[in-house]
Amino acid sequence: MSNNSVGLSPVLPLNSFGNVLMFLFSIVLAAAITFLNISVFLSIMMNKSLRSENRFMYMLSTSFSDICSGVSYYYVGVLDVRDSYDSPKRTFYIAPTFLGLSYMAILAAQSDRYHAVTAPFKYSQRMTRNRTLLVILFYWVYAFTIVAVNNLVSMGIAKQVTGIGTFVGNIFTVIIMIGLNIRLFFIAKFQLEREPPSVERENKRSSVYLIIVVAVFFLAAWLPIFIHIICCNFIGSTCYSFRNEGTDPLRILPRLNAVLTPLLYIRGCASLRATLFTKVWKPCCRRSVSPGPLRPGPNGHLVTVFKT
Repeated sequence: MSNNSVGLSPVLPLNSFGNVLMFLFSIVLAAAITFLNISVFLSIMMNKSLRSENRFMYMLSTSFSDICSGVSYYYVGVLDVRDSYDSPKRTFYIAPTFLGLSYMAILAAQSDRYHAVTAPFKYSQRMTRNRTLLVILFYWVYAFTIVAVNNLVSMGIAKQVTGIGTFVGNIFTVIIMIGLNIRLFFIAKFQLEREPPSVERENKRSSVYLIIVVAVFFLAAWLPIFIHIICCNFIGSTCYSFRNEGTDPLRILPRLNAVLTPLLYIRGCASLRATLFTKVWKPCCRRSVSPGPLRPGPNGHLVTVFKT
């Protein structure tokens, strides 16, 4: 094996203006994913009232998995890396697993909102905070168990298991997510409108609309790669003919969604946004303003000049 095949190099040779832009785009994308999701993660962790709600636990899980995705993208996206079974520079499928965990978190959050709105009394009895944490723990353990099994068996068996599991999983999860989106939309539009005006109703409606919008954008980012995988499984051809992860648009789209998701959380949740601006970003960006000396103003009057 030659040194070039195992050595790390930029995502594209930096010999043209377009390649340099692509390299910078990958760095900026990795930084944006990491920064925004750390901001949301810290906002939830610093607000006790947010941590007491189940839906924010799923946001916390999504943010943490996307933080890991952003950090790993400095490797798989910025550098010339292809995460396949026969690649010497692979991450043993750990990096794409973080994206999958984000997908599972949003699917679980949709199911959680559906249960909370359609059966609020049963939901309050069944889905305690500890049980919600158990659900989150379950899909994290499940995801990395699959990673461990795939790395322990032979390459041929791993490809078969992954191919069948991905094919079946994609079809069922897409159908479930689309079905839940439609159901949640009609619930938010008709059922909640019949309830008397109250703070609880508005909280329910805003949380349902938020998870619907997040899921819609999530599907828009993931459907191209799902459809491509399904078509490849039917045809029997090899998927992903791109040079590496950083130049594959089907794999860039889910990473773009990892930037969009925290922005949607911030935009759609007032309490999260308030915590972010007052406790996370403000202490970091606050500029001290102190009065300076008195100087003559345009009308000859003395004015105080503030200095930062």
